Amino acid sequence: MDAALLVLEDGRVFRGTALGRRGEAYGEAVFSTAMTGYQETLTDPSHHGQIVVQTAPHIGNYGTTDRDAESRRVWVAGYVVRDPSRVASSWRAERTLAQELDAREVVGIAEVDTRALTRHLRERGAMRAGIFSGTAAERPLGELVDRVTASPQMAGSDHVGAVSTPAPYVVPAAGEPRFRVAALDLGIKAGSPRSMAARGVEVTVLPAVVDAATLLDPGFDGVFLSNGPGDPATADHAVALARAVLEAGRPLFGICFGNQVLGRALGFGTYKLRYGHHGSNVPVLDRATGRVEITAQNHGFAVDAPTDAVVRTPYGRVEVSHVCLNDGVVEGLRCLDVPAFSVQYHPEAAAGPHDSAHLFDRFCELMAAARTGDARATA
Repeated sequence: MDAALLVLEDGRVFRGTALGRRGEAYGEAVFSTAMTGYQETLTDPSHHGQIVVQTAPHIGNYGTTDRDAESRRVWVAGYVVRDPSRVASSWRAERTLAQELDAREVVGIAEVDTRALTRHLRERGAMRAGIFSGTAAERPLGELVDRVTASPQMAGSDHVGAVSTPAPYVVPAAGEPRFRVAALDLGIKAGSPRSMAARGVEVTVLPAVVDAATLLDPGFDGVFLSNGPGDPATADHAVALARAVLEAGRPLFGICFGNQVLGRALGFGTYKLRYGHHGSNVPVLDRATGRVEITAQNHGFAVDAPTDAVVRTPYGRVEVSHVCLNDGVVEGLRCLDVPAFSVQYHPEAAAGPHDSAHLFDRFCELMAAARTGDARATA
């Protein structure tokens, strides 16, 4: 097996073997605690610019299939696993993990002590990293560290333009459409339109550069702000669009990056987390019901909003609706005077869990109330 190196910006080096395409790759190193759904992780646009470390030791058991892709391509900058499966033990498999990475030109590294690496990132925080294999791994270590520290930082980076659809497309409703939704593609996963379509919603996915008039076309019953990568502080256009939706009183539902965009539109700030939330086992408290949901998450930034008070904004009163039970991070916003709400996690949750799928029903209820002119049509 070809040797490979994972080099962190603080100079820490992890040695392993090459996985996927040989070469070099740079990105922000983050760890994902998901034990399954690795293909969904690879194809999640929210991972653009990131080198993903899988904490589960054995990855690749069931191979990959185009049917499980969450977007048009693999987006991770690099991939780190401890023990990749040598075979794909599923009748649905079309390729092994190694074949998938090679076909998608993803540079990976295997046989790494991912437990030690995860502990290091947890203690030191997410940081830039590089994976080097083939001739790239033969360079002097000092040069490799210099290359890593010369790569872009995630804070201040705008990745939305790279992942958003270049042209609108429609995901038809299952059966007769009950509602029509405009989805702003900030890095959308296929599971979100699919989840809405299953509820009788026709979804028109729009590029991130769309204008407010298109987003607010009278033919749409609501607006969906998708997940996505990068620093929400750079998403000024998306924030302006969200404010236009709020001013128009159109029902709005945002997830992940969309939650951060809505937060900024309401006047809150955002900040970078130490190592973020990446995985499918994050406990979140719904403060209204007291219910705890296990959620799928993939974000490195969060909304800076008070959790102990209702805040008055230019669009009415807003409260923090959900909080993370691990660290108290804001996990949701609820507008009390306009029909808008958001969560920091992924209710479409491919490949699971599905505790939060009901939020799509809540969005439909919001659109139904707005259509009938119900004065109580708030989130």
